[in-house]
Amino acid sequence: MKLKVTLLLFLNIGFIAFAQENLTYQKPPKSILDLADYEKAPTVSMDTKKEYMLFMYRSTYKTLDDLNQDELRLAGLRINPVTNISSTVTYITNLKVRKISGVSEMQVAGLPSNPKISNISWSPNDKKILFSNTTNSGVELWVLDVATAQAKKLTDATVNANLGNPFNWLLDNETILVKMLPKNRQPLLDSKKDLPTGPIISNASGEKSQNRTYPDMLKNKNDEANFENIMTSELYKINLNGTATLFKEAAMYAGEKISPDGNYIMLSTIQKPFSYVVPLYRFPSKTVVYDSNGKEIKVVNEVPLNEIIPKGFMAVRKGKREMAWRNDKPATLSYVVALDEGNPANKVDFRDEVFLWNAPFDAEATSLVKTPQRYSDIIWGNDNIAILSDEWYDTRNTKTYVINPSNPAQQPKVITDRNQQDVYADPGVFETKKNAYNKYVLAIEGENAYRIGDGYTKEGQFPFIDVFNLKTLQSKRIYTSPYKDKKEDLLEIEDYKTGKVLVQIQSKSEYPNYYFRNIKKQNSLTPITFFKNPFESIKEVSKEVIKYKRKDGVELSGTLYLPAGYDKVKKEKLPLLIWAYPAEYKDKNSAGQSTQNSNEFTLPYYGSFVYWVTRGYVVLDDAAFPIIGEGTTEPNDNFISQLVDNAAAAIDAVDALGYINRKKVAVGGHSYGAFMTANLLTHSNLFTCGIARSGAYNRTLTPFGFQTEQRNYWEATDVYNTMSPFMNANKMKTPLLLVHGEADNNPGTFTLQTERYFQALKGLGAPARMVILPKEAHGYVAKENILHLLWEQDQFLEKYLKN
Repeated sequence: MKLKVTLLLFLNIGFIAFAQENLTYQKPPKSILDLADYEKAPTVSMDTKKEYMLFMYRSTYKTLDDLNQDELRLAGLRINPVTNISSTVTYITNLKVRKISGVSEMQVAGLPSNPKISNISWSPNDKKILFSNTTNSGVELWVLDVATAQAKKLTDATVNANLGNPFNWLLDNETILVKMLPKNRQPLLDSKKDLPTGPIISNASGEKSQNRTYPDMLKNKNDEANFENIMTSELYKINLNGTATLFKEAAMYAGEKISPDGNYIMLSTIQKPFSYVVPLYRFPSKTVVYDSNGKEIKVVNEVPLNEIIPKGFMAVRKGKREMAWRNDKPATLSYVVALDEGNPANKVDFRDEVFLWNAPFDAEATSLVKTPQRYSDIIWGNDNIAILSDEWYDTRNTKTYVINPSNPAQQPKVITDRNQQDVYADPGVFETKKNAYNKYVLAIEGENAYRIGDGYTKEGQFPFIDVFNLKTLQSKRIYTSPYKDKKEDLLEIEDYKTGKVLVQIQSKSEYPNYYFRNIKKQNSLTPITFFKNPFESIKEVSKEVIKYKRKDGVELSGTLYLPAGYDKVKKEKLPLLIWAYPAEYKDKNSAGQSTQNSNEFTLPYYGSFVYWVTRGYVVLDDAAFPIIGEGTTEPNDNFISQLVDNAAAAIDAVDALGYINRKKVAVGGHSYGAFMTANLLTHSNLFTCGIARSGAYNRTLTPFGFQTEQRNYWEATDVYNTMSPFMNANKMKTPLLLVHGEADNNPGTFTLQTERYFQALKGLGAPARMVILPKEAHGYVAKENILHLLWEQDQFLEKYLKN
């Protein structure tokens, strides 16, 4: 008997060893590697007056060494406890400055060696730029003089950037409000070494608390202590000459907002008790307004712990929310209060009420307006004009109004009332400009405001500028982009009288570059940047947006790529790759609209199949996969059937063109696209194989909603079970490559989802391969991992699809 047990143990060990591959990092074939291993163009930031521009250079990828750092995962944050900044930051590695009217960049002098730059912030007068630099021991504050392109350090590595941008300019252009680590800061606790003093206990009060599956929550008292430690800062006023003055003592500062006139500073601090089930933005908080010298003026808001919230995407907490300074007034706060107790299920005439509260807050706040739907935002203009928006997710409706801030009795005037998913009817976004307080307000010229729109139509994309009369509420189009062979993005109106507009223009093979266009003069275009195409090897690839219909008549689209030199007359039958991501709609009309533009620059990246056009595949990228639920029907009630119909329509459309062997089709997707892929392979015979990355496959592990599903598992049990590939793993027989980041930080897509699904497939005899990428979160960033991922995908497709 002992011999049998030993033999069985040996066989099991042998099987496990055989099942795992001792594989080092690989690189993809040369045609893919040449595209993936490229130098990234800098990003650009311009001053308000458009006199200078800042070029910010980043490495194309991070490295494994970048990811292999100390990390605390607390209350939804991922923090490097040594440097006190988010561990997910992608750093800028160099800075250059150029006059916009010039042609050559000036290298910024005085930068630290091997800089790790983040948190770029222009001064109110555009003459200086603040930035942080992360060293091996912490974060420093630096300042750049734009005209001389000279940088200098302002502080030691004691800045606290754990919650994002750690500093704010004051209006004098000389003083900065900075979060600094407390001088008496205690060491962090080591949860692995410090023995607990008792068990971990959580209670349910009996109230419903239907929270989604948030990652990186606090788990014990040590986590609570460490969270308080990393969040605590002292606030200093630091002058550009280097002098530092303590402004406020240590606290867990979570937000600093300076009034437009600079006389008041609103500080929000996180309070106790903390929670183990919701992220920090739902922890208790206290908001206090101080004068510029630090004297307390008024406690303006206190928010309790918010673990319990009604069900639905339009649910909000009770009490004051959206508290902010009104941009067109010296020191007036605006805030919103829910009139339905924050519960979308409650039937009321008005959902929200907006209030105004003037400093120094001796008088009570006054009501400005009530909104029939959930408050969305306000663009402040002047005493008599502001633009208000509200929305309601269940109907996908959004409304925009003109209101008079000086006369609350005057009824809001509706400007637009539309389905927010109806992109063809999108009227555009109102233009803003900086006022005397250096705050963005509605750009009003006489009686007119202006809107810039993306310009999606049935015939293609033609961005536009409309002038909107604030008295008649009528629009007049003053510019429409004429391009049919290029894509023009209208970014900002620089001069309303002369018609000077900042634009970005690109084509399939022309890298996006910035220009000044004069919309009042034909063909008046002045180039600003001159970035080259780093992907010359695929500039001859055929690229077009194709449109086709699902069997129920819903219009679909996708961007089709054919290999360079493909003969459209002979039409060799090639294998097809489809990359997609499902989207939910409430009506067929919106679902059938296309936002794809074949003139968009072809930028291959790990998140698509475009690379494989160099390997002899036809690629249908961003194929439309709408899931529609009209009336009282929810989209997910028919998720599987619509998914299969979308896929069949895509294959039929490309097959009808004569380009593919329809028996050799693969599908792939990331996140919800991975969930889609697993379902398509499970419930159809359309595909030869599939690639699913960082997905969720068992919906019982996301029981209180996922994606746009608002019902919980117990309200829609059949929907959850039917949609879960894990529950249907016994039906899965098609080869599947499963990929996941080892440290996924996305709600619901924990790495465990892929591990358990793979175990199910393996146990049931399905052909599957699982690749876990070390140190990666939901999106992949390390060069070693990305190149290996491309190799894995290529090997998989060559084995199961092409051959």
